[in-house]
Amino acid sequence: MNRRPIVGVLALQGDVREHARALVACDVDVAEVRTPAQFDGVDALVLPGGESTTMSKLLAFQGLLAPLQERISGGMPVYGSCAGMILLASTILDGRTDQVALGAIDMVVRRNAFGAQVDSFEADIDVTGCGPETLRAVFIRAPWVESVGEQVEVLSRVVTPTGADRIVAVRQGAAMATSFHPELTHDVRVHALFVEMVRQHV
Repeated sequence: MNRRPIVGVLALQGDVREHARALVACDVDVAEVRTPAQFDGVDALVLPGGESTTMSKLLAFQGLLAPLQERISGGMPVYGSCAGMILLASTILDGRTDQVALGAIDMVVRRNAFGAQVDSFEADIDVTGCGPETLRAVFIRAPWVESVGEQVEVLSRVVTPTGADRIVAVRQGAAMATSFHPELTHDVRVHALFVEMVRQHV
C-alpha cells in the first residue's frame, strides 16, 4: 500500500491556512514548514501567495533557502501560487535586485504585472489537467509569465481586463505554478492536480 504523502506549506508569510485546507481536502497529510528540521519531513512543498520579497528574505533568515534549493534540484514536487510563482521562476522582472529566483521553472515572470491591489479581478479560465469545466481564478497583485523555456508546459492563459493574452499557469517536471490564488476558492482542482504529481513522486 502506498503511504499518504506529507505536503508541506511554507508558513513564513501568506495564505498558509487556505492552502492547508485545500490540501487536506485532497486526502494528504499537511505540515507547516518554518524551519529546516520541519522541511526534512515533507515529500513536497507549497509556496503560498503573499509578498515575494518578504518571503525571499525570510527563507534566507530561517535557514531554509539552501535546503529548498537542494530539494528542488533533487526533484521534490513544488507548487507556488502568486508570490510562490515568482519565487519558482528562473528570471524575475520588476523585482528587487536581491530577490531570490529559485529557478525551478524555466520562465520569465513579471512581478505585480496585473497592477496594484485595486486592479485585482476574477476570471473563468480553462486549466489543463483540471477537467472540462472552467475554473474561477482570483488575481490579486498577480504576476504573469512573460515567456517560458521549451520544457515548460503552459497550463492556462487569461485575457486581461485590458485585452492582453497572458500565461498564468505552468508546469515543468515536478514543479507547478499559478499566477492566481486557487486557495481562495472552494475549488480544489488545482491542488488535486499538484497532489497527483506528488503521489507519482512518492
